[in-house]
Amino acid sequence: MILVGLTGGIGAGKSTVSIMLAERGAAIVDADLIARDLQAPGSPLLDAMAERFGRHIIDDDGALDRGAVAEIVFNDKAALADLNGIVHPAMQSEIQRQIDEHRETERVVVLDFPLLGENPRKGLVATIVVDIPVDVAVQRLVEQRGMDFDDARARINSQLSREERLERATHVIDNGGSRDELIAQVDALWAQLLALPPATDVS
Repeated sequence: MILVGLTGGIGAGKSTVSIMLAERGAAIVDADLIARDLQAPGSPLLDAMAERFGRHIIDDDGALDRGAVAEIVFNDKAALADLNGIVHPAMQSEIQRQIDEHRETERVVVLDFPLLGENPRKGLVATIVVDIPVDVAVQRLVEQRGMDFDDARARINSQLSREERLERATHVIDNGGSRDELIAQVDALWAQLLALPPATDVS
């Protein structure tokens, strides 16, 4: 198993690159998807979050209101620490379970993790960063996700800086150009990933 990490700031296009890698044969361990599954309506994790932050974080359909949670923890470090204390243990357990499914294979396994820079993981043989200039990321968040300009800028500023993220990269995908340019970069990256040594410590 060749275990690599994939990360990028909000608006960088990490999910697009993740899809492209899956199309080329990678097994994707998607941290955001795992979080959504663990926080599904009626789940113990969602109940624990509601107990800590209030029932108003659950909408009329019983689903998590992610915006309500974001408003609570965005500028409250203690609340964020509490949220991480609830969510992270269950997430790490499920991430490890999905990685272990491929342990005895020769597949490229991509840990798709937006907070990889903030929370490094041992055992990775490469760290891929999807990178774009901050002003381009802001523009895409406003145009493609309908975010307010100031909110988009604040979200980006709350994350690891572009420079810090790039310092941790072994491979960089520049997503500031056209889709054809992105495809060419992913093709080159895929060839490089296939040549990497297998992971040795993935516990």
